[in-house]
Amino acid sequence: MITFVRARSIAPGKSAEARAFSEQITKLAKDKFGVELRASVPIGGNPDRIAFVSTYPGMAELETMATKLAADADYQKLIAANAQTFLPGSAHDELWMNV
Repeated sequence: MITFVRARSIAPGKSAEARAFSEQITKLAKDKFGVELRASVPIGGNPDRIAFVSTYPGMAELETMATKLAADADYQKLIAANAQTFLPGSAHDELWMNV
């Protein structure tokens, strides 16, 4: 099992927009691709962050989903429409493997 985590820093004054985006993106992932995407915010540390977490049976499935998202017009429009919500260059990805 592979867990994918993408964390982003929220732009100043854009917390409400980030939460609205999280609802939209998690709905799109579920409705269009069947992926359970969870959005989380930190309890401690820098509060102006949000993480999106999803799990896949293996790396091949993660790669397949990444390819589908890159090619999906609805996903790309949603990302572009919310670009100002997050700080540029702040995306941080992590992959975790169950043991």
